[in-house]
Amino acid sequence: MVGTLALLTACGSAPDAAAPAESGSAATVVDGFKPCMVSDEGGFDDKSFNQLGFEGLERAANELGVEVTKTESASASDYASNLDGLVAANCTFIVSVGFNLSAPTVEAALANPDIEFAIIDDAADNDFDGTTDAPNIKPLLFDTAQAAFLGGYTAASYTQTGKVGTFGGAKIPPVTIFMDGFQSGVEYYNSQKGTDVQVVGWDSATQEGQFTNAFAANDVAKQLAQGIIDQDVDVLLPVGGPIYQSAAQAIRDSGGNIALLGVDADVYETDPSVADLLLVSILKGMDVAVHEAAMEAAAGGFDTTPFVGVLDNDGVGISSFHDFENEVALGLSDELETIRQGIIDGTIDAESVSSPAQG
Repeated sequence: MVGTLALLTACGSAPDAAAPAESGSAATVVDGFKPCMVSDEGGFDDKSFNQLGFEGLERAANELGVEVTKTESASASDYASNLDGLVAANCTFIVSVGFNLSAPTVEAALANPDIEFAIIDDAADNDFDGTTDAPNIKPLLFDTAQAAFLGGYTAASYTQTGKVGTFGGAKIPPVTIFMDGFQSGVEYYNSQKGTDVQVVGWDSATQEGQFTNAFAANDVAKQLAQGIIDQDVDVLLPVGGPIYQSAAQAIRDSGGNIALLGVDADVYETDPSVADLLLVSILKGMDVAVHEAAMEAAAGGFDTTPFVGVLDNDGVGISSFHDFENEVALGLSDELETIRQGIIDGTIDAESVSSPAQG
């Protein structure tokens, strides 16, 4: 994983050009190819969502021997102006990071049909007619419910109190899909083991739960995490970029034996400061999807067919147990592999109401 990134922090600032490393590839690059990325409000140093997407674009640029230009959004009000800034900077391939950039990305794509766009975690279908709203946008989608199912099963296997918890940054599909899968995995564990592990913070049936309404590590996120921990929860899944940092603070303050689950990246690797708390991370291969889309665009073969990451193509998955390897139940890894195969072949239902259409 890359280290600390040089970031833009002010709205309206010019995009930041990151110099490429020595190219290790002889790949053909179309004349003038310029890859660019705009973050959501979590920022490129979130050690999760935005950072992982940027790593994929940076890896492609390094292989191609070109520069990456990036611009960071401090709030939702920056999205449109930041996209305009990338257009003005002569970007030829622009990646928007996140569901919340959908409408501004569609607007920018329609206004600039010669520029190729990709968007993470959204189909860019704001009129809900089943098609992408601009012909030059490639959606990068992930059925993280499949991977979160494995995370939920793991959490249910690990808990000593019989209660596991989750909360989100915002009530949007890329967040709730994790929570749906997590609950389904817990319920599957109960059905297989005859247990009654409960999920605090989310109810898939009603699609209601607890959210901070922002993607920021702050007191709101910490207090929400603490409120869930106070309900005798000993495994906690925060879904929303850096809000896991606030959850980790609440866990440490509680003094209890509480395990943390990461999302998007393997947080054990991206943030060693919380490594001792991490039971497992639920992975979303945004770096792989962005890298592939960028390489296609660079070679002049940009394809707007949506990428859908699932267990079968390793677009989603779970990390190793790292420091918890000797603390999880004996045989759990074998059980998870059996469940993984069941999800892939369709004998186990891990779908969420937010799961993207496949094929």
